[in-house]
Amino acid sequence: MERNHYNEEQLMFAQSFKEFVAKEITPNNAKWEKDHMVSRESWLKFGEAGYLCMQVDEQYGGLGLKDFKYSAIVIEELSKSGCAGPAVGYPLHSGIVAPYIEHYGTEEIKQYWLPKMVSGEAIGAIAMTEPGAGSDLQNIKTTAIDKGDHYLVNGSKTFITNGYLSDVIVVAVKTNPALGGKGTSLLVMSADMPGFSKGKPFDKIGLHAQDTCELFFEDVKVPKGNLLGKEGEGFKYMMHELSQERLIVALSGVGAAEGTLEKTVQYTKERMAFGKQIAEFQNTRYKLAEMATETTIARTFIDQCVELHNEKKLDQATASMAKYWCTDLQSKVADECLQLHGGYGYIWEYQVARAWADARVQRIYAGTNEIMKELIARSVLK
Repeated sequence: MERNHYNEEQLMFAQSFKEFVAKEITPNNAKWEKDHMVSRESWLKFGEAGYLCMQVDEQYGGLGLKDFKYSAIVIEELSKSGCAGPAVGYPLHSGIVAPYIEHYGTEEIKQYWLPKMVSGEAIGAIAMTEPGAGSDLQNIKTTAIDKGDHYLVNGSKTFITNGYLSDVIVVAVKTNPALGGKGTSLLVMSADMPGFSKGKPFDKIGLHAQDTCELFFEDVKVPKGNLLGKEGEGFKYMMHELSQERLIVALSGVGAAEGTLEKTVQYTKERMAFGKQIAEFQNTRYKLAEMATETTIARTFIDQCVELHNEKKLDQATASMAKYWCTDLQSKVADECLQLHGGYGYIWEYQVARAWADARVQRIYAGTNEIMKELIARSVLK
């Protein structure tokens, strides 16, 4: 599908990045799936090519590209490739973790971590979800007790994307548990801090190349300078940054849907049944027509959301609409396309099988789609 409102320079960037993905990402995906993680070498290559944290200011090693369309291109093309590990891990590192540090970190923290994140030397993760608190971020139990010159952190996090390879982690903690959400703060933690440990990568239904794991904190001493922004303001910061996080998930949903549909159209032209192409059957043609229509609608909407985000006008309700609708569509397209592949759709070496398995979690993380509907409803009914 054509990108609306993108200029010639951005379209050239998209073509260049697409070629990079074909050379450096796609050929390695099968190995990364077996390893349950993307190689550190790939992170460094991604950084060397200038594709990590592109929005970060030049003084911290970034390109200073504040136009979110460039980030959108990276997210969508990675998702179109069908390589879901890097399609999730790289955008989270660049578009979710780095902004927390750049927007709320001290100058010392920014000078230390951002150049390493831009180069791929340091891999970023964000630790919000806990075993007893998924989308309910106000109910987190990990504590950070004030000990004068440092916080003493105890607790655990789960389902952490980039968790196993992570070097720098933004951690949501309770600095004042009695205040609920108003007692939440954000800390920058280094993976080599004493008392910090990681579980093994989860064996998941999909996203096999994504190193998702648990994180554990046992009397971890975190310097006061590692506090992001002000103490007790963490929940407010998370709510502000979640609009971009949900836009990123929505963009990946659209990209994955488009990529899966493109590959399926080609398959139906090549696969023969009853003496003719599958594409010649009316059911196939109608299914493809429906999916082409819906992905075009999604493309139009997501391009508008990117425009709004560039203008700092993307509100929480609209970001929630994008996240819920585009990820629902991604799952629907993956399922319909798998059906059109017949038995081969259930074989892992076919990209559509990966697309089907990888799509399911999109409706869960970054806030479940049920939570998205609740946020939308609040906006509608206010």
